[in-house]
Amino acid sequence: MSDRRVRVRFAPSPTGALHIGGVRTCLYNYLFAKKHGGDLLLRIEDTDSTRFVPGAEEYIIESFKWLGIKFDEGVGIGGDHAPYRQSERRDIYRKYVDILLKSGNAYIAFDTPEELEKLRAEIPNFQYDAKTRSMGKNSLTMSEDEVKAKIAAGEKYVVRAKVEPNEDIVIDDMVRGKVTINSNVLDDKVLYKSADDLPTYHLANIVDDHLMEVTHVIRGEEWLPSAPLHVLLYRYFGWQDTMPRFAHLPLLLKPVGNGKLSKRDGDKLGFPVFPLRWVDPKTNEVSSGYRESGYLPEAVVNFLALLGWNPGLDRDLFTVEELTELFDLGHVSKSGARFDYEKAKWFNHEYIIKKSDAEVAAMYKPLLKEKGYEIADATLERIVGMVKTRISFVADLWEETNFFFEAPTEYDEKSIKKRWKEESPALMAELGKILEGISDFTSANMEKIVMDWIEKNGHNTGTVMNSFRITIIGAARGPHMFDIIEILGKEETLRRLNAALAVIK
Repeated sequence: MSDRRVRVRFAPSPTGALHIGGVRTCLYNYLFAKKHGGDLLLRIEDTDSTRFVPGAEEYIIESFKWLGIKFDEGVGIGGDHAPYRQSERRDIYRKYVDILLKSGNAYIAFDTPEELEKLRAEIPNFQYDAKTRSMGKNSLTMSEDEVKAKIAAGEKYVVRAKVEPNEDIVIDDMVRGKVTINSNVLDDKVLYKSADDLPTYHLANIVDDHLMEVTHVIRGEEWLPSAPLHVLLYRYFGWQDTMPRFAHLPLLLKPVGNGKLSKRDGDKLGFPVFPLRWVDPKTNEVSSGYRESGYLPEAVVNFLALLGWNPGLDRDLFTVEELTELFDLGHVSKSGARFDYEKAKWFNHEYIIKKSDAEVAAMYKPLLKEKGYEIADATLERIVGMVKTRISFVADLWEETNFFFEAPTEYDEKSIKKRWKEESPALMAELGKILEGISDFTSANMEKIVMDWIEKNGHNTGTVMNSFRITIIGAARGPHMFDIIEILGKEETLRRLNAALAVIK
């Protein structure tokens, strides 16, 4: 690590919902910055005006707010390097386009899309490069006067990087080690388009990283092919001494099959691939989000952190502070990380268990209110404490606790067939009399009295308690029976028991 203050950036494009892979990239940037006492910037790369989607930028900001990932400067925060939206920095980029043109490291090209398509049809594997640029309409094949005349006439043009052939470009990647790519595989990428007076990703990215003093670029491996051009651009500008270190992260892979994780995988297998619910403004298609699906933000952060990075410890649960302390790009895998959505559920389950009964009850309360039920906080906390180890999501609590609020109207046939015995009606009638005579209706006291009755009369404990559970709950499920009936109270317990005896034959 150099003496420069660590500065990293997350630079999404507002082209739709934020993919969970992008969230992981930002998380790794965040952990790296915090580990080294540095800064995390949020920059919006919106130079491609044709792909801009209204609401996407706000969605990105809200996603990280929910996850608890805080930026030190950038869009919505401010800072010494504003503005942080690339569409607001066009005057800055124009200056650097001119520098490249004057130094001969870039050139102007007037080729139309139709003309380029024709070249692609005529030449197999065509790319605009040192071998083919002589076939194009550009400032390398035209006189200066011709170029000026075309620009004066309002002809649309692009500025392309001039990549010299047959040069080995070395990238010292913090994840992949030394990567060598020959310039022959690179094309003369478009850096600027006169049509909208905006640079492309390649130029804007380099200029902004330099001016914003970014020291490390941590991004997905899909950007690795662009890294050689970025190295060249740093050289063209004479910025080699301040060029950031690169780290290209492995892809998130499909849960089954080959290829990278997509929205289609989530739709097919029933899990979200976006942090928040997203409604496409063009099609009104609704995509589920982790927040609305009931995931806790700390569970999502912990789960994502371990997708492609190994802290080297024999456990899975880590606080953000622990993740920060342990984070090391050297322990990031080079190969893709398979997305295990069942493991994501497991993380959520574990984080629910870690929360206090009061916290989980507070999350459950609005769901109960929607169903028309209100209950004292202390009672709800006790109910939640009985069952929270059984759930993966707060919404699962209704299935686990609905019998506290609604008496059974039907009785599970499988439970009756397996657990309701010939002697059950008589035993339940006798148990009803025992319970009716108990004045101290607390769980421990009832349990002692009922168990003494069972032992004294030689009844089968399993038969008694299983039958009792069916009468009160309607099925063979739920927590400790005496805890349940203490909360229900004597009157409701006896009412349910008698109602069941009238129905179950």
